[in-house]
Order: sequence, then structure tokens, then C-alpha cells
Amino acid sequence: MLRLLLASLALLPAAAQAETLYVRAGRLIDPESGRVLAAQVLRVEDGRVAAVGPDGAGAVPPGAKVVDWSGLTVLPGLIDCHVHLADVDQSNNVAEPLLHSPMEIAFIGARNAKKTLLAGFTTVHDVGSFRAYADVELRNAIERGDVPGPRMSAVGAYVTIPGGGGEVTGFAPDVTVPADMRAGVVRDAADATLVVNRLFQNGADSIKLIATGAVLAQGTEPGQLELSPEIMKAAVDVARQRGSWVTAHAHGAGGIKAAINAGVRAIEHASLIDDEGIALAKAKGVWLDMDIYDGDWIADVGRRDHWPSDMLRKNDDTTEAQRQGFRKAVKAGVKLSFGTDAGVYPHGLNARQFKYMVRYGMTPMQAIQSATTVSAELLGRSKDVGALSPGHYADMVAVAGDPLADIAALENVAHVMKGGEVVK
Repeated sequence: MLRLLLASLALLPAAAQAETLYVRAGRLIDPESGRVLAAQVLRVEDGRVAAVGPDGAGAVPPGAKVVDWSGLTVLPGLIDCHVHLADVDQSNNVAEPLLHSPMEIAFIGARNAKKTLLAGFTTVHDVGSFRAYADVELRNAIERGDVPGPRMSAVGAYVTIPGGGGEVTGFAPDVTVPADMRAGVVRDAADATLVVNRLFQNGADSIKLIATGAVLAQGTEPGQLELSPEIMKAAVDVARQRGSWVTAHAHGAGGIKAAINAGVRAIEHASLIDDEGIALAKAKGVWLDMDIYDGDWIADVGRRDHWPSDMLRKNDDTTEAQRQGFRKAVKAGVKLSFGTDAGVYPHGLNARQFKYMVRYGMTPMQAIQSATTVSAELLGRSKDVGALSPGHYADMVAVAGDPLADIAALENVAHVMKGGEVVK
């Protein structure tokens, strides 16, 4: 009987084994150690890095599947902690979000996700779209393999006051905004508790608060506090109960400090941060996610395309202040993640921010670490992304030239791999 059983098992197809491939890297940037290693081989099994070691005789078995990037610089897939994939790009029409159906937004999101992935950003934190849960559904579609895109963390909707920086504003007062564009509107702490719970129930990974007014929302001012400390604390409490965290859009110095004291994990923009706010972020281990490229795009394209004058004025009021705050934060040793606000400018141009980070105080290695290890830690995904040591996903990019000599090399990636699959 035993011989018959063994014989029958031998006729069955072999169990699916993890696919193994080898990646030859001419130079490997290791953001965990801050070192550059010459002539390395990465062994990839079932989409994750299994081993890393010097290239040479015997490093790659005969007949093995090989990805040869030996003439290029290889580094982990990049991370952008501030994108808006599932939405229309910013334009001169403040009512633009009202002109697109949820179905159209789904297709727009798929297009933006692919552009982002091909630009070398294999993980993103999508911090909201006007159509509630569009980011959640896009994340799910990518995870199912329906559309190509980066690994996504989604927030579901903006938590904002009525008429605040997270609302569609600037149109006639008798226009009715669809309910799914107001899913995150709150008036008090009790509202916040209900809304934040609902966001998690519907698939949000984390929460995005609109703590202050916004540059690109008419009728709001960046320096003005909109969400009360009580509302923000209620949101943070719910997130903590669910094992998650909160990030806050905050431009004004007062709003930044109020959000940090309420317990948020990260601050988006931080445009008007003061010395006290920088010290507070440092003391509490809060990340600053500062989109210091954005201002130039808004100033140039906004004036060319006649964006509303109050948006241009607010951009002028915050751009240089934000960059000087960034410089101070670098010197102070605050945790600075890589966040661009992609969607204000076209998706796929995310890497343009690197040279601004270097211009305003970072070394090229610090800028790369910001978009890899530092951002992975912010997202709570350090075990999976942001590095290429064994155990991490085989998410990597290859570029010609040396990004440590010219950080702008990251604006033109030659190849992209996600989970062991070459997608570019």
C-alpha cells in the first residue's frame, strides 16, 4: 500500500515552489547603514530579498534567472508619504472635483498609480481624495492585481470642519456637494469619534486630519486653526484603540503644536512651523512631512494658468517659510519623511523634490533615507519596505549615474521592480 501511495504521489505535479531570481547591482545603496556597496548580488525568493552578497565567481548558480543591473546604481523602491492618487490634478477650476463621477475617478486613480510606480515609487501613503474611499478601493485593486501601482496606505476621507481645508469650496452657495465628498466632516469630538470609527470600518489604514486651513482651498487660511484640540485628541484616541495612527495637515505654527500635543504621528506641510514647534516635534518623535517642491509648481503653473489669486497669495506666503523651516528641522535632527503632495502637480514627477531637500540642508544620502527607511518607519512598515536587507520585499529601482553625486539622477529611473517583478 505504501509503495502504491508513494508511486501515485510521484505522478502529481510538484508543489509550487518560490520563484528564485538573482539581481546583479553595479552599486547598491544601503540606506540602513548609509553605505554604498560595489558589485552586489541580491537573491530574491517569492518576492522578498533572501540574501545579499558580493558578486563574483559562484555568486549566481548556472542557469539561474538573472536581472542584470550591473551597470547601474540600485536602491530600495522609493516611498512618498503624501500623494493623492484617486483624484483629479489641481487646476484653475475650484469646482473641478465636482465634474468627475466616482467611476471616472477610479480610472484616473489607476492611471496615476501606474505613473507613480513607473517613476520608482513602490510604496505610498495616499492621504485622501474628495470622493470618500476612492483611495481604499484603489489600494484594494492594486493588491488584487487588477491594476499596476505602488503598495498603498489609505485614509478614506479628510477629517475636516464644515467648509474647512478638506472640503470642496469656492463655488456658488446653492450648489449641493455629494454626500461622499463630505464623509469626513465633523463638528465636535463626538462627531470625530463616530467618523473616525466609520473610516476604519470602511478600510482606512490611518487617519488624515485637516487641522488648519489650506493653501488650495478657497475661504480658508493656512495659519488658521480649524480642528479643535478636543476633536484631534478624539481622533487620535480612536486610532490608537484600533492599533493605528493619525497624520495632520497643518500649516500654521499654532495648529502644528496643537496637533502634536493631541498625539498625531506626523505633520503634513508644516509650512509656518516655528522654533518651538520644531523642538516639540523633535521631543515627541513626530515626523514632519514637508512638500518643499510644491511651491515652485504652484507659482509657475498657477500664474500661467490663472489659478485663483488667493491661492497664489497663500502659496507665496508659505513657500519660502516652509523651506527655511525644513532647513532648521534638518539641523535639529527632526524625523523628516518624504512627502510631495503629488496631485497638486502631475503624478510621476515625485522625485523632483529630492534636489530641493538637498538644496535646503540634507545630504543626498539623508534625502534617500527620507524616501526609504525614514518613511517606512513612519508608515509602520520597516520590516517590509524601505530597505533591501533579507526579509524585505524585493522593491527596488535602478538608475544610471550616482544619486549621491547628483540626486537628480532619481528623476529618471531606468528600471523598477516590485515584489520581485520587473515592471519597468
